[in-house]
Amino acid sequence: MNESKITKYDKAYLRMAREWGQLSYCKRKKVGAIIVKDRMIISDGYNGTPTGFENCCEDENDTTHWYVLHAEANAILKVASSTQSCQGATLYITMSPCRDCSKLIHQAGITRVVYSEGYRDTEGVDFLEKAGVDVVFLPDLD
Repeated sequence: MNESKITKYDKAYLRMAREWGQLSYCKRKKVGAIIVKDRMIISDGYNGTPTGFENCCEDENDTTHWYVLHAEANAILKVASSTQSCQGATLYITMSPCRDCSKLIHQAGITRVVYSEGYRDTEGVDFLEKAGVDVVFLPDLD
C-alpha cells in the first residue's frame, strides 16, 4: 500500500477513534481508541469507569478516579474477551498512550500505534519505540 493510501486510512481511523471518544462520560478528557487488524476493526474503546460502576470519572474536585480505564486498555480488554487477537494489529488512539497502557499495548502484540495528540509525558511512546512498535504521530485530523 502506498504512503498516501496509508495516511488516508490512518486519518479515517483516527477520526473514528475521536468520534468513539465522544461516548466517554469523562469531563476532563475524552479519549477514543480503535484496533484494526487486516483492515478490519476488531475492537474499540473509550476512557471510562469499569462495568458496574457509576459513569462518573471525576470526583468533586475534578480529579480523575484512580480506577478509570484508559481507552486503549478498554479496547484491548474487549479483544481479550473475544475470539480475536491483537497480534500484528494497529491501535488508533486520539492521545498517545501513558506508560502503563504502553505495556499492555506491547504485551497484546500490537505492532503499530497511530495517535493525534500527545499525552503529558512521553514515557509511553518512548517505551513502545524501544520495544520495536511503530509509533506514528498524525496531527490535524480535519
